[in-house]
Parts: sequence; structure tokens; C-alpha cells
Amino acid sequence: MQIYLDYSATTPTRKEAIAVMQTILTQQWGNPSSLHEWGQRAATVVEQARVQVAGLINAANSESIIFTSGGTEADNLAIMGVARLYAVPQHIIISSIEHSAISETVRLLEVWGWEVTRLSVDIKGKVNPLDLKAALRHNTVLVSIIYGQSEVGTVQPIAELGKIVRSHGALFHTDAVQAAGRLPIDVQQLPIDLLSLSSHKIYGPQGAGALYVRPGVDLMPLVSGGGQEMGLRSGTQAVPIIAGFGIAAELAAEELPTETPRLIELRDRAFAQLAEIPGLIPTGDACDRLPHHISLCLENADGEKLSGKALVRQLNLAGIGISAGAACHSGKLSPSPILLAMGYSEKAALGGIRITLGRDTTAADIDWTVMVLKQVLQRLTPDLSLVKR
Repeated sequence: MQIYLDYSATTPTRKEAIAVMQTILTQQWGNPSSLHEWGQRAATVVEQARVQVAGLINAANSESIIFTSGGTEADNLAIMGVARLYAVPQHIIISSIEHSAISETVRLLEVWGWEVTRLSVDIKGKVNPLDLKAALRHNTVLVSIIYGQSEVGTVQPIAELGKIVRSHGALFHTDAVQAAGRLPIDVQQLPIDLLSLSSHKIYGPQGAGALYVRPGVDLMPLVSGGGQEMGLRSGTQAVPIIAGFGIAAELAAEELPTETPRLIELRDRAFAQLAEIPGLIPTGDACDRLPHHISLCLENADGEKLSGKALVRQLNLAGIGISAGAACHSGKLSPSPILLAMGYSEKAALGGIRITLGRDTTAADIDWTVMVLKQVLQRLTPDLSLVKR
């Protein structure tokens, strides 16, 4: 029995995306920058995908969508694209639980003399809007707050945070890689200037992403060359990959009204059953949460034998794929920086696990996974009584 429950890491490419990619590879393989028929057919494919991705977030102008190689590049283009506009280092604000595509990029800016404020979060992983308001300075040029946190599932009050930033006159970016296609996003209503997307999180192919750039927002390109993607991302576009991304985005938007409530029902079913297992603590916000996301940590993780990584390995042996928050460096486990930022102890931060659901997940998958997890914990901690609390 094989059960994949790591949809926040990547999703299987849906058959509709594979079909359109095969068509492009065999029939519309021209360079979209070329003026002849072959090139124009390819250019039409790219622009159609741009319209489809724009539709996923209700962007009024498809030219606001800049295709990239993925969410990481989109994040980098947002941060560095703004920073490179300034000859003198300024001030930037992020949260303490950003994806490494943001946190590592900002760390580089610090080396270059930029001032960085990292907003703390509460035990649920939520940013306090009052903290953001207090952190803004006269030279704050950009604020970046993740929309839905990939490890613990917490969804931030993006509308409120964006409103604060806009009233100050700074730019507001959000990494919506985990939220897009799972929550309705309307950039015409939300005070967002820049928003990152990823194809392979919504059943499109790996290797494509996009940055939404609100009309009128200036960025400095990171890659120079032929001036593709409205001059912000030079290089010949990966037409088949972009086409697959486009159809995945269109179908995600169509399925959102039915798929999101289905995932919420499965997520809550899992949390209800997992609550019966002593020693497992739910992490993240129970209410403001990604629909497909379940995260917990071991109360008494004690290193390699009993850790999030150990649970991942054990469930993998049983044919179940989940993920862990702690990282392994030079053979030594390091606690999850996200859980540490949320106030968890180092021991608990070694025991974080993430179970994420998708289109193929069923109630039977949930029930079986919880049963296996109980058995694994019983074996790893025989003194722990796995009875209903």
C-alpha cells in the first residue's frame, strides 16, 4: 500500500498538463521570440498560459505575470528586484518564519548593509499586525510576509498586513506558493504588490513559477539578456513547462470551490484522530490554516531515535510519505527553525512532522496513516500508553 501525503513538497503532474506539454514538445516547439510562424505559435502558447495563471489570482492584466523557474526564483526576483533599485541600503521587514528562499536572500542583503527586521510570531505562527506597524521606518521599502507557512500551515492576515504596508508607502510581497490553488486569492482586492507562485505545488510540472507584479511597480531584473518576460527575466522561455503550468492553474481555479472544502474535511478528520495519540502536539493555527495541511510535533523527541526524521523513515517503510521539519547537517539533527521561532523548545522542534493532503487523498488514507503512526510510536516508545486522552 502506497500513500503519498507530502503534497506541500510537490504534487504529481496532472494528466492534462502532461498532455499539453507533449503537444508543445512535438508540434509547437518554436522559440517564442522568433517572428516566423513557428515562433509565433510558441509565443501564443506562452501568452495563453500567462492568462491562465493570471486567472488563478484574478490579476486584471496578464502582463503582470512574470514566468520564472519556480517559487524560489520568484521570491528572489521580488526581494532582489526591489533592493537593486537602491544605490544605498534601505530597510526591509520579513517574518521570522519565512521560507528559506526569502530568509536566505534577505541574509545576503544584510551582508550588503541593509537593515532587516524579522517580526516575531506567536505560538500559532501568526504575525501581530501591531508589531508590523511598530517596525515600519521612514526607509522601509519592502515588507515580505508568507501567505501560508509551509511547515506549520498557518495562514497570515494578509489583507490587514498589506493595508498597513500600503498606508506607509512601502511595497508588500507575499510568498503564496502554498496558498495558491488551495485558497481563493484576488490580487485586485488584496493590497499586494508582489506575489510568488509555483507550478509544481498545483499539479503542474516542476521547473516553472511566476511572480505577480502589480502594474506600476518597478523591479530591477536579476538576469540580463534578450529582455523576455517584460524585461524582467531574460532567456528563452521554457514553453512546454509554462504551458503545463498554465493548464494546471486554470484547472486549480475551476476545482477550488469543491476541492478546498473536501481537503478541509479530510484535514479535520486527521486532526480529530491524531488528538487521541499522547505525546503529539498540533502545531500552527487551528482555524487560520491551509486546507490541506496537518502538522504536529513530538513532545518528547530525544534525538535520532525519536524525532520527526525518525517518524518519516518509519512511515516510509510502511509505504507512507510525509515530511519532517528538523534538518540534518553533518550527521547531526538540527531543530526546526520555524518551531523555534514559534516558541517551542529545542526538543520539541526536533520532533516536527508535516502531513499534507491532495487530490488523490481519501478518508481511508487518513485512517490507515493514523493507525500506522500509532503503531510506530508504540514501538518507539513502548512505555507510552496510546489510549484516548
